[in-house]
Amino acid sequence: MAGPARSGPLSHVRVLELSRVLAGPWAAQTLADLGADVVKVERPGAGDDTRTWGPPWVGEGEDRQAAYFLSTNRGKRSITIDFERPEGQELVRRLASQADVVIENFKVGGLKKYGLDYEALKAVNPRLVYCSITGFGQNGPYAQRAGYDFMIQGLGGLMSITGQPDGEPGGGPVKVGVAVTDIFTGLYATIGILGALAHRDRTGEGQQVDMALLDVQVAVLANQAMNYLVSGKPPQRLGNAHPNIVPYQAFPTRDGHMILAVGNDGQFAKFCAAAGLPALAQDPRFATNPARVAHRKELVAILEETIRTRDTRDWLSALEPLGVPCGPINDLAAVFDDPQVQARGIRQDLPHPTAGSVPTVASPIRYSATPVVHDRAPPTLGADTDEVLGGQLGLCTADIQALRDKGVI
Repeated sequence: MAGPARSGPLSHVRVLELSRVLAGPWAAQTLADLGADVVKVERPGAGDDTRTWGPPWVGEGEDRQAAYFLSTNRGKRSITIDFERPEGQELVRRLASQADVVIENFKVGGLKKYGLDYEALKAVNPRLVYCSITGFGQNGPYAQRAGYDFMIQGLGGLMSITGQPDGEPGGGPVKVGVAVTDIFTGLYATIGILGALAHRDRTGEGQQVDMALLDVQVAVLANQAMNYLVSGKPPQRLGNAHPNIVPYQAFPTRDGHMILAVGNDGQFAKFCAAAGLPALAQDPRFATNPARVAHRKELVAILEETIRTRDTRDWLSALEPLGVPCGPINDLAAVFDDPQVQARGIRQDLPHPTAGSVPTVASPIRYSATPVVHDRAPPTLGADTDEVLGGQLGLCTADIQALRDKGVI
């Protein structure tokens, strides 16, 4: 029996999630947003670690829901299975035999002892796409190490280019304010899974998708990685400045800060005219972007002196009509009050069985023909165990109760 009818481009796809915390759940949530039927397997009595990662909470008492868990588990069904028990392992194998995708983030080899590794599940379902998310991948000298976002941001080079330069106030390495390595890994895992499903559609063959946080972190260094590979010089921390474009950073204004993101020489000339500094656009030190990069300190000092003389709103009002990229630095209250954010429906409030309603941040994907699905709030622990085991595996009420009495579910 299939799961509940859903819409979306992946409404034909069944996902079994054996992951927790962020990277794996983020991939599974993205697939759920696209319409996939995602069944999340959690530990009886405990569940995903992030269920206890509060405050803040939605609701009170035993029914309270951690905001962290709510951020990455929308659109899923939750079942509880103890797969340290043989009966639990058999339930997971049966579910995997009917699944299109399995997502897991155990240590390398961690599921082999339960008979739930790729080779074991491939034997019962050759069409299975099995996505393994680890800190360092399935091979290499670090394969057996645990990996966490913060340490990977450091090890993978991101913190070496994030923060104020050494020697300046507040100088030193800084992590990004969101666990971006986990999130990028979840997104790349989604892409990898979709590619493997496309391959399976043509050949009938499943495969394992090997995702490593370190691989992803190095990959998303993008132009900074290439700056090093081409020049042989490791990029340094520049605070809010850009290594290849000037002026492209935050500037203090009379009443706060604004971002100025000049991307070409024409925009620079327009900014100079609006700022009352038209001669700067003709100065050979600043007329072209390569020249501005070479004379960064001189130009920034001039611009800081001028930009400090006006309020942020005044600058935005003057520059936006000219097409000069600029903007404020909003806190999250201002973000969700922004009329553009509201017009795009980024906040979605979903009905919840214990909390009444919970807010969630919508998927940014917009399809013209197959809209993204936001129809199911993050589940309470084990809320769908009976539905999945009965409807999908055909277990009767007595069988389910017997498993519950044994502590298997």
